[in-house]
Amino acid sequence: MSRPRAPKPRPTGPARVILLNKPWGVLSQFTDKGTEGSGRETLSSYVNLPEVYPAGRLDRDSEGLLILTNDGRLQHRIAHPDTKLPKTYLAQVEGEITEEALALLRKGVTLKDGITRPAKARRIDPPDWLWPRDPPVRYRKSVPDDWLELTLTEGRNRQVRRMTAAVGLATLRLIRWQIGDWTLGGLQPGQWRDA
Repeated sequence: MSRPRAPKPRPTGPARVILLNKPWGVLSQFTDKGTEGSGRETLSSYVNLPEVYPAGRLDRDSEGLLILTNDGRLQHRIAHPDTKLPKTYLAQVEGEITEEALALLRKGVTLKDGITRPAKARRIDPPDWLWPRDPPVRYRKSVPDDWLELTLTEGRNRQVRRMTAAVGLATLRLIRWQIGDWTLGGLQPGQWRDA
């Protein structure tokens, strides 16, 4: 029989909220346990603060906003799908975004783990403020690419990539721009600031 988990502690001082622009290829954790000497980069390369932890995660091949905090309750509120905290992503996709694809994303698409909640979805122009990615996104002359803004209120594993694939659009690049009221707001990859 498993023991119930103790509630996450509140910080002894004021809650600290850190906004980090997680670069592509970085794990959303501070150590890479079990793969000693793997060379996979972690958050410890960018943030050296005691007792702050990621509130949720962002896949290694995704970029953008990751919130770190020392407040367990705030961490739970940000990360747990029951709170329905909106998260906005910018996705560069392979192919042209059609109104039909947008309508499906807005309605909810069927994935292997069930139908997604309705999302806000719109085609956008390529962001002119966006930093170049290292390594660059693959480019094919014969296949157009387009940009999509997608706001979700749930957080399934690799959800944006699976949703775009379900409507025939492979995701080439994925940037989380906003969580709730917090945004990247000018942070370059690897930079962080207090919220």
